[in-house]
Amino acid sequence: MADVLVLNAGYEPLHRVSVRHAIHMLVREVAVVEEAVDGRSFGPFPLPRVLRLVRYVTMRWLYKSGGAPACTKQGVKRRDGLCAYCGGPAETVDHILPRSRGGPSTWMNLVAACYECNSLKANRTPAEAGMVLHVTPHVPRAEYARAIRHRAARAA
Repeated sequence: MADVLVLNAGYEPLHRVSVRHAIHMLVREVAVVEEAVDGRSFGPFPLPRVLRLVRYVTMRWLYKSGGAPACTKQGVKRRDGLCAYCGGPAETVDHILPRSRGGPSTWMNLVAACYECNSLKANRTPAEAGMVLHVTPHVPRAEYARAIRHRAARAA
């Protein structure tokens, strides 16, 4: 059985949960079934496909960052996947404009890098180091970050 979609009380999609977690939500009466699998039930409950929360959940983290996920080293490495300079394994994170020159630790100034390229670039910009940046930094959407975290949590 596939995961169950959970909607906020205002019908905004929040996330997906396992069927087991969905049944626990129904038992605790924190959610109601919006859509069920035809002809299937789990005890007194229809087998849910979509749940809606009874109370509205404010997503403060979404409003704090303007919809962008927090910028972390793991997030940058997940976003880029490979070294931004040579295409090797992403082992660390590099500031395009070095921190010593006022470069911030933001999505737009960080790229994934291997140890060798990060050491070679050192305290210089890619142009000064004669290195080509093969990745265009971007801010991932919050939905993408949640999906990656959810996938990583299920794999563990």
